[in-house]
Amino acid sequence: MRSLRLIGLFAQASLQEEIAYRSNFFISVLHSLLNLGTGVLGMVVLFGQVETINGWTFGGTLGLLGVYLTIGALRSLFIGPSLEALAGMDGEVWSGQFDFTLLRPVSTQFLASFRKWRLFSLFDLVLGLGVLGIAVARLSQTLTAAHMIAFLIALGAGVTIVYAILLAFAGLVFWSPGILFTWVFDGLFQMARYPLGLYPGWLRLVLTWVVPVGVITTVPAEALTGALSGGMLAGSVGLAAVLVAVASALFHFGLRRYASASS
Repeated sequence: MRSLRLIGLFAQASLQEEIAYRSNFFISVLHSLLNLGTGVLGMVVLFGQVETINGWTFGGTLGLLGVYLTIGALRSLFIGPSLEALAGMDGEVWSGQFDFTLLRPVSTQFLASFRKWRLFSLFDLVLGLGVLGIAVARLSQTLTAAHMIAFLIALGAGVTIVYAILLAFAGLVFWSPGILFTWVFDGLFQMARYPLGLYPGWLRLVLTWVVPVGVITTVPAEALTGALSGGMLAGSVGLAAVLVAVASALFHFGLRRYASASS
């Protein structure tokens, strides 16, 4: 309960910072609409020529786009802002502001993960959920309770994997404070807006188990369409648990290298 109260206070403080620059909201809305428009337009053009691609219909691919937008919104809402604030030449590790985080009587990883929020991303979340709703309506089969439960589990695993990857990159910041490592993930995450089955076999393997951006979006989308196997669902949950454990260990190992700005 204490953690939930702290998260509420963090979100409230972040909202106060954001509404001080209201023009940022309109810029964020425009960016979100352009991102949605280009994604949907590309799919309309593609499926205007063919009915299916490697077993993926327009409805299933639209569901994957909805998952991509939803997870991207959740990342921008509460995963990315705090962890990405540690890196860069003006980041908290380089500038020494991270000293104040270490002084707080709360878990350092908890503060580093949830201290900053970007509440304008709630608009992105609404768009993502709206696309998911349209995709479900266009699917040929009925969405059963089992499909919905599998989807929620897979979506939770996907969000957890995103958190683990960004936490691992935050741990690397303690070795090179001036480098924003997340640019690597940003480039690869763009590939998650397309079904995993569209990529060649070797790349599909990489995007599943090495840099699992395909698991983040394709697995929840397959759960919606009823094409997800129980083994793949269990594998995605297991992968998420392993990645969180490894990323947490890396973060705490890097944390021991931090000697404060005054050292």
